[in-house]
Amino acid sequence: MRPTGGSDSASLTGILQTSHTVAVVGASPNTMRPSHWISRYLMEQGYEVIPINPGHDELFGTPCYARLTAAPDSIEIVNIFRRSDQVLPIVEEALQLPRLRLIWMQDHVYHRAAAQLAEAAGIPVVMDDCIYRFHRRIVSRQ
Repeated sequence: MRPTGGSDSASLTGILQTSHTVAVVGASPNTMRPSHWISRYLMEQGYEVIPINPGHDELFGTPCYARLTAAPDSIEIVNIFRRSDQVLPIVEEALQLPRLRLIWMQDHVYHRAAAQLAEAAGIPVVMDDCIYRFHRRIVSRQ
């Protein structure tokens, strides 16, 4: 795991255990894509998953939104499944969300300037790691 800004495993665990709504940026209807099956996993674990993908009106039986700011304002975690070069505007938009608690960039997604921007706003960031793997470790310890 590569948390930034002083975030540690315990604080990330706390955020995941007390958050309820995860926006998945880059959600896909393709069952072979990690953004699909990780979204399903999060839903099975009790999270409300809000898919963000401008190419779809609905995913996972729920409305899909083109942008984070078009989605309900209940988003607490933004989970990013996009190329690293696309992250900065996503993070800039995420920082407009009133309940944002965490930005998570999935495996191979890394953008230092975006992370610094979020950290300056007091939002912890994880880069280049998988929320599924981290969550599974939490569950296995309970």
